Amino acid sequence: MPAQAYPGKECVCQFRRGICDQTCVRDMLDTPFYIACLKLTGRRCVVVGGGEVGLEKVEGLLACDADVVLIAPHAVPALERLAAEGSIGWERREYRPDDLERTFMAIASTDDTDVNIAVYDDAERRAMLVNIVDVPPLCNFILPAIVRTGPLAIAISTAGASPALAKRMKAEVGELFGEEYARLAVMLNDARGWAKGTLPTYQDRKAFFEGIVNGDLDPVALLREGREDEVLELIAAAQHEHAPA
Repeated sequence: MPAQAYPGKECVCQFRRGICDQTCVRDMLDTPFYIACLKLTGRRCVVVGGGEVGLEKVEGLLACDADVVLIAPHAVPALERLAAEGSIGWERREYRPDDLERTFMAIASTDDTDVNIAVYDDAERRAMLVNIVDVPPLCNFILPAIVRTGPLAIAISTAGASPALAKRMKAEVGELFGEEYARLAVMLNDARGWAKGTLPTYQDRKAFFEGIVNGDLDPVALLREGREDEVLELIAAAQHEHAPA
């Protein structure tokens, strides 16, 4: 359950219950979420709030090459450094509605309920993506835990039910799908050009790649043993086998 939805705490969502009665989270697990991967390169993304949580969100956006703008009168030292080096823009003031103009995504992590509600409402009017951290009814998307290794990104979501469980799963998934999977992804990507230029149909290309990944010799096991040359030989053999006569 989100930290800000515990019963007895001051209400921080638009239901304005005074003291939280968990109204905002009762139907969370019944919400079907559409899972997608967003291309953020060069897109303006606004983060409202300069605390440690804001830093976490800024770093996640920077990892995806977003054009990040921080809105906050004050910020933790790490955010100040990112602004000083030019990695992010920083508007050193309170949030204003026009901050969301020409913006793709907004994330707010303030401790001011009125500001959070304003960010959400302003974003909804613009039909844009918005996430108010830890306040489910003030979000039209949620942020899963991400395992990122090279080109691989694995998202883990509990629909907001338990961030602690998602964190545990992230650690376990990271151990299961390590560097060898990322290396294999790169090697298979290198073969995509050949496949697209040589194999005429989708089914042909599917059979080519599945034959490599699921063949008698396991390419992941070979990479774990440092036998990369043998994986390249597997790919070459598959190209020879699947090439049109």
